[in-house]
Amino acid sequence: MIVVLAGGIGAARFLEGLAAVMPPEQITVIANTGDDDEVHGLHVSPDVDTVLYTLAGVVDRGRGWGIGGDTFACLDSLSSFGLETWFRLGDRDLATHLVRTERLRQGAALSAVIKELRRQLGVRTRILPMSDDPARTLLRTASGVLRFQEYFVKLRQEPEVLAADFSEAAGGRPAPGVLDAIAQCDGVIVAPSNPILSIGPILAVPGIRKALRATPARVAAVSPIVGGRALKGPAARNLASLGLGASAASVAELYRDFLDVFVLDQQDASLRQEVERKGMGAVVTQTVMSSAETRQALAQTVLEALHPER
Repeated sequence: MIVVLAGGIGAARFLEGLAAVMPPEQITVIANTGDDDEVHGLHVSPDVDTVLYTLAGVVDRGRGWGIGGDTFACLDSLSSFGLETWFRLGDRDLATHLVRTERLRQGAALSAVIKELRRQLGVRTRILPMSDDPARTLLRTASGVLRFQEYFVKLRQEPEVLAADFSEAAGGRPAPGVLDAIAQCDGVIVAPSNPILSIGPILAVPGIRKALRATPARVAAVSPIVGGRALKGPAARNLASLGLGASAASVAELYRDFLDVFVLDQQDASLRQEVERKGMGAVVTQTVMSSAETRQALAQTVLEALHPER
């Protein structure tokens, strides 16, 4: 079994490649829920749903999130009533949120609801939330304290992030199965996700970082930074504004205490020795996932880095 820490579109695309080169049922995803929020009274889990929709083959390819071909009649009607509709929920997407919200109100755990949703969507890969407890990320920015979705969607990631507050995640517990999966797996992969806003909340949940340090399996990470830039999202700007440096080597430093191998893009080959001086192996390959073939090739390279003896 391979465990993947995941958050966002980059992680979903990597998982799509991974599920194509190994049995999908042998993959366990630990998904970020720090960006969960309530929208129009509904519990939304954007990172979880992006993984679900991508692995189900129904994701909107152009946007990378939501359901392909979805319509927005309900949202347009809400707008006509004067409600804010900056968080775009498609009509088919709404069904997912309605089911999730109703099941949570009935007392079901988030992990149980995700299991039900993935089975309904025909997803064979196991998907676990990092925690069943509320674990929402708050950001201190130049525009004040914001919920993640306010920063990411409403304000289009424009305010400078001065600090990330993971106190809710730090006060929660790992979802059932999370720590066991890390302890018993054949390898762990940190997907190419924002190390601060997507992976940071996962690592803040008590016990997860400790489990990554203790697992006998090798742990690899794929850099989300290529040539000093993030291909999508604000990761590079977040690293810079927090004084960490917007480079692939900076990401390796954040994971230094539990990482065995770090995967760099070819554009960052010059950073290989710097990464290796941090006490981990470095692999240089193409990490830009522009097609199904490149997604699968990257996944295969990471698997080989986890098991170099095979």
